[in-house]
Amino acid sequence: MNLTSPFSLSIVAITALAFLGLPIGHAMIAGSILYLLLAGLDMGTVAEQFLNGMYSNYIILAVPLFILAAELMNIGSMTDRLMAFCNAVVGRFRGGLAHVNILQSIIFAGMSGSAIADAAGTGKMMQQLMTKDGKYPASYAAALTAATAVIGPIIPPSIPMVIYALVSDASIGYLFLGGVIPGLLMALSQMVIVFFDARRKNFPLEKPTPVRELPGVTWRALPSLMMPVVLLGGIYTGITTPTEAAAVAAAYALLISVVLYRSVSFGEFYRSVLSSARTTASIGMLIAGALVFNYVVTVENIPQSISVLLTSWDLSPTGFLILVNVILLLLGCVLEGTTILLVVVPVLIPTAQALGIDMVHFGVMVVVNIMLGLITPPYGLLLFIMTRIAEVPLRDLVRDTMPFLYAMIVSLGLITFFPSLVLWLPRLLGYQG
Repeated sequence: MNLTSPFSLSIVAITALAFLGLPIGHAMIAGSILYLLLAGLDMGTVAEQFLNGMYSNYIILAVPLFILAAELMNIGSMTDRLMAFCNAVVGRFRGGLAHVNILQSIIFAGMSGSAIADAAGTGKMMQQLMTKDGKYPASYAAALTAATAVIGPIIPPSIPMVIYALVSDASIGYLFLGGVIPGLLMALSQMVIVFFDARRKNFPLEKPTPVRELPGVTWRALPSLMMPVVLLGGIYTGITTPTEAAAVAAAYALLISVVLYRSVSFGEFYRSVLSSARTTASIGMLIAGALVFNYVVTVENIPQSISVLLTSWDLSPTGFLILVNVILLLLGCVLEGTTILLVVVPVLIPTAQALGIDMVHFGVMVVVNIMLGLITPPYGLLLFIMTRIAEVPLRDLVRDTMPFLYAMIVSLGLITFFPSLVLWLPRLLGYQG
């Protein structure tokens, strides 16, 4: 590649601006404008890509709506009731609170679609419960919370899968279904780690919830537990599109929190909307920057060039998937997941299609891989979030996170080599591939 070509200079500009602290979305927009200027192309293409990409993709609306639904659940008492239910179910075992942490993440994953929302919401509460009276080391509790939060975007709904659907044209509904078994598999791997840690480190036994109280606890949590049913039932019965289902989820969370539980004040509601708007604006700028930069990548024929290169290596489909996993795991150490989904993954899709790899299987594998980047040092965003929440050294947090990360990498390997783990549920509902 010519180091003085417009494309090379645009890459240098994006890297330099990002290194100087400019948000990556803004850096991609600036680098793309520089490319168009140096290449003598129409500068109005930037605005055209914005309009075509942001306003014609109805699917993008699902992102702010899922974010709002998660915010509304965190400020209401829905989370508290779910925690009580989880504690009643698995809290009685040794290391019970650790198992509660995993179970609540499975349930909360069916509502928010965001790992950050999971960690910042129920994760903060679990950190306080697990470290109270010195029951668990603060670094272990924080590591487990970060690891369980990874499940959030894998079990449906999933904001990363919405973004993958945007760049691949894969069905959101089937992507959501494909994430169920991988998400449960990852949760199971975490429970196995906790099972052995609980005995090796002599974690405490919690006071069991009497069986006679279980129906009452379940009844109080039932409106919250019904949210995934409402959300996914609307999608798979054909009553709503995924975007409409996201709107229903936000409305349902508001209705339950305000009308039924009466646990949300106007001030809290305003702050949750404001927080959702800020998060949405951040993601929106990232998507906008990626749309413009992807145009530059397309003009340069990068996807086709990479496809030709990888095809010349004569890789089998399995070999290609292994290579993609290695690349994404390495990129996840230094790049934010949404950036990888919007910039790197579109370059790999043509080769995957040429090799006959199912786009739903590929998408779920990619999302699982990228989510592992959230707890992979040195960049892992969830590591930084839990460092602030738990007030523990990053070194200790990384040390306690590693066993969970290794277990989930094994789960990723199973997902890669056995596509049926992803495709069984979609095919059960009529997916043809």
